[in-house]
Amino acid sequence: MLVIVNQYIMKTIRILILEDDLKTLSVIMDRLFDLEEEFYKNKIMKDIAVTIFSEYTEVEEYLNKRETNTFDLILLDKDCKLTGSFHCLDLDKFEPNKIIAISSMPNYNQELENKGIKRICRKDFSKLNEFGDAIIKEIVKMIN
Repeated sequence: MLVIVNQYIMKTIRILILEDDLKTLSVIMDRLFDLEEEFYKNKIMKDIAVTIFSEYTEVEEYLNKRETNTFDLILLDKDCKLTGSFHCLDLDKFEPNKIIAISSMPNYNQELENKGIKRICRKDFSKLNEFGDAIIKEIVKMIN
């Protein structure tokens, strides 16, 4: 989405996060805040809008039924609060090149890689700060 701010065009980067762990979400959101602050400090005309779903039913009942994908990138975990799977995401509608797999389980990330998703940042609950740093590096590559 583009918004005009003081005669400049502001690009809003829309990020969908499919993750249920609150600590993981707090690390990701903290890194996204820092990235947006860096944009502002460096006069980069970008900001970040985030949508979060913590239950797979929202993917099935809402996201997969949408006509078009309006997200610039998606962070995709596997398991959710309802013990279902976020991997029900329709990959025909949500392009694999816009997705980062973020499961802590290597085999879950491998499943997505087999479906064409090439960006993987394996979550390690004992090293969430390093995980957050890796996520931001991938996001920066994707939005530049």
